[in-house]
Amino acid sequence: MLEFGQTDIQTEDRLVLDVDEASFMAEVIEASNSIPVIVDFWAPWCGPCKTLGPQLEAAVTGAKGAVKMAKVNIDENQGIAGQMRVQSIPTVYAFWKGQPIDGFQGAVPASEVSEFVKRVVQASDGEVDGGLEDAVVTAEEFLADGTADDAAQTFAAILEENPSHAGAYSGLVRSHIALGDLEQAEAVLNGAPAEIAHTPELESAYAQLELAKQAEDAGPLGDLRSKLDAAPGDHQTRLDFAQALYGAGNAQEAVNELLEIFRCDKEWNNGAAKAQLFTIFEALKPNDPVVLNGRRKLSSLIFA
Repeated sequence: MLEFGQTDIQTEDRLVLDVDEASFMAEVIEASNSIPVIVDFWAPWCGPCKTLGPQLEAAVTGAKGAVKMAKVNIDENQGIAGQMRVQSIPTVYAFWKGQPIDGFQGAVPASEVSEFVKRVVQASDGEVDGGLEDAVVTAEEFLADGTADDAAQTFAAILEENPSHAGAYSGLVRSHIALGDLEQAEAVLNGAPAEIAHTPELESAYAQLELAKQAEDAGPLGDLRSKLDAAPGDHQTRLDFAQALYGAGNAQEAVNELLEIFRCDKEWNNGAAKAQLFTIFEALKPNDPVVLNGRRKLSSLIFA
């Protein structure tokens, strides 16, 4: 903290700073909306960290304000390390627009450190990023219009330019799901870089793939409807019916059926209805009316 009258050349223009759990959101996630932020996860006892840290600082400083660096001591900030799945150190992630876009583990040569920083700066360049984002919009339009083949080709082309683009990975997965090729969708997910594996886009894609697999095994809607009419208290049939409804594009009806199971028996099958609801909520956009209304109704049932 500054004393009155003291001048600090590092205020808003500081390029390398220590970050803790209280400041991580502001200094990394929010700050990365305007400038890429490289996060160095380290510890005082880590020998390779003592070599890598200064190399990173030198490369970041050499970029002359095009990128910033945040240092996280994992001994003092275990919560952040856990959230970011940091299993060994040194681990380095680069954030842009609130999402990890690149990263590596372990000590690497100084030349590779410099190349890494250059990649991060290039990935966040306005013209390059803007062009890719325009392509993402186009690919999403293809997918919405039912031309999943064109969408898949466009998303794949984007990934050739930026192999860590979480939105393009998610789009490619969803394209293969729309084409009915669930094996390829799963292969794409399994091939996603570790640094983006837990981004919201990829988490949503995981949920959508899981729901698509369930729908394949659920059975014909008509048969399930008849079976449920004959035995309304059969929660397993209602769960299967909900899965089939979602697979048929009826997310709202699927949520309604799951809420009915939860209303009747919150703990049935180890809370299967609640878990299935969360999977649907994860698959859809957070502001989707189905999600907003479903969460509200679920909350009212939980606290009823």
